[in-house]
Amino acid sequence: MFAAIPLLILPVAAYGVFVAVLGAGLRSTSAHQRLTDPLFQFATTAGGVWPVSVSDLLLAAALVVLFIELLKSAATRRIAVINHGLGMVLFVVCLVAMLLFPAFATSTFFLITLMVLLDVLAGFIVTIHPGEGEP
Repeated sequence: MFAAIPLLILPVAAYGVFVAVLGAGLRSTSAHQRLTDPLFQFATTAGGVWPVSVSDLLLAAALVVLFIELLKSAATRRIAVINHGLGMVLFVVCLVAMLLFPAFATSTFFLITLMVLLDVLAGFIVTIHPGEGEP
């Protein structure tokens, strides 16, 4: 049953927890500032400095989860259809959160929402389109 739950709920939930706990709440517009403040920095061999923020880490984790979700979507089991349906529900929740709560109106959350949409679209396309040799 846990295979039906879209894994992209993890970065969405992590974002929500971050803005609710560490930010000033869901109605706050300071989420963007808190997300983009550098956590640490790397010195590059060319002499530059690469600052890494919470936003960068969330997006990197979401990309890894999206890759795993795309691998899962190749399964043609009945549970994959439930996964795609729940993914669509997650996309709608993300879209509503972006429209209603200022803390979710950031580029970071938009990109996570876009990843959820791509997962849903890819899942439906893979499920509907039969592979070679299948009727």
